[in-house]
Amino acid sequence: MFLTMSPDSSHKSGGFTLIEVLVALAIVTLGMFAVVTQLNRYAMSASYIEQKTLASWIATNTITELSIDSEWAPLGTSELNLEFANRLWRWRAEVTETEIENLRRVDVYVSLSEKPQQIIHRVSGLLEPPVPADYPPTYWIKNSGGLTE
Repeated sequence: MFLTMSPDSSHKSGGFTLIEVLVALAIVTLGMFAVVTQLNRYAMSASYIEQKTLASWIATNTITELSIDSEWAPLGTSELNLEFANRLWRWRAEVTETEIENLRRVDVYVSLSEKPQQIIHRVSGLLEPPVPADYPPTYWIKNSGGLTE
């Protein structure tokens, strides 16, 4: 006995229809779009954090240089362009008086040279007058109990 199937039989052949393939491709496309978007956000965040860190170093270095200078930083604003980490930066220092006679406040603003209005980082500090040239240095002597002057 032979079994024959007629063309109008309800038997389906194995495989995917064109609609199923298109739906699957649409889902994969959406997933890949989400991955690319997240990678782009990660790259932008990493770049921002790098700029913020470098600007922070420039600002704190500037305050340190002003505090150890042989002359007390004059009141007013000063600016300087510099190259740091293969980039051109600009810092602006604003030195102002405080209520205490022997202290001055300094605010340092750091930006990239091509965008000086876009401040990346700001640091504030206090400056003391420099040590007089004839001031004797402090010598520390180590004894068995610790350091003494």
